[in-house]
Amino acid sequence: MKYTTLNDNAIMPTLGIGTYRIRPTDAERSVEHALKNGYRLIDTANIYLNEKAVGRAIKKSGIDRSEIFLTSKIWPTEYKYAKAKQAIEDTLNRLGVDYIDLMLLHQPVGDYLGAWRAMEEAVKTGKIKSIGLSNFIGLELDKVLAEGPIKPAVVQVECHPYFQQKELKAKLAKGNIALEAWYPLGSADKDLLAEPIFAELASKYNKSVVQIILHWHVQTGNIVIPGSKNPTHIDSNLDIFDFELSSADLEQIAQLDKDKRFLNLPKWMHRLFLLARLNYDKQV
Repeated sequence: MKYTTLNDNAIMPTLGIGTYRIRPTDAERSVEHALKNGYRLIDTANIYLNEKAVGRAIKKSGIDRSEIFLTSKIWPTEYKYAKAKQAIEDTLNRLGVDYIDLMLLHQPVGDYLGAWRAMEEAVKTGKIKSIGLSNFIGLELDKVLAEGPIKPAVVQVECHPYFQQKELKAKLAKGNIALEAWYPLGSADKDLLAEPIFAELASKYNKSVVQIILHWHVQTGNIVIPGSKNPTHIDSNLDIFDFELSSADLEQIAQLDKDKRFLNLPKWMHRLFLLARLNYDKQV
């Protein structure tokens, strides 16, 4: 495993397991397997409805809590200051932990500045170690950067070889803010995975196409959280730290950038807001 030092001096693994769209039973099994086989970064969220399952997996793994970097996210319906404070407490209770390593605001809508103040306060009390943002890339990101004494340590966004986020990464670099990639494989897009350069590099380095792409993320400075409920895939995703892509390899991959998203965030947010009335405490 490789680690990166965030701008608040926290040490974060550069590869972890994501739990988006994974049901509680599967999430529990996947996270437990991942932890027992070398993973130390876990990504979940209120809206995923699997925080309780992730908490159970952490306990069952036998791994000391101090060795695990645990991320969760607050959904926009909890963004007002007082509601965000309660959401943090609720997340701690669902996960069954005393602190969260990284808490993110999930979407750039609503009273996100009020929620940001609540997270800053939780950092001061030790309930959260680091804070950051998910899907904040424009004006909303600028407002948070200008808002409070604590700057984001991580910004989590869609990022993959077809959507490399070069402009955003340059902006984040000015504040030593880490970029964390969701959809790191472009939602397993067939065209992306079939790009000839990846087959060529897979043969060159005796790796799979997926391993080449995940390694590209880490080597270019991204933190990456591929999700899976398949133990073989989970193990394979971790086996990416024993080779280095050449500068020529990196240049060829850089040429694949098409500024192509695989998730339309505005429509996605509107659809998910229909689910926002869910009672998180009814998780299993």
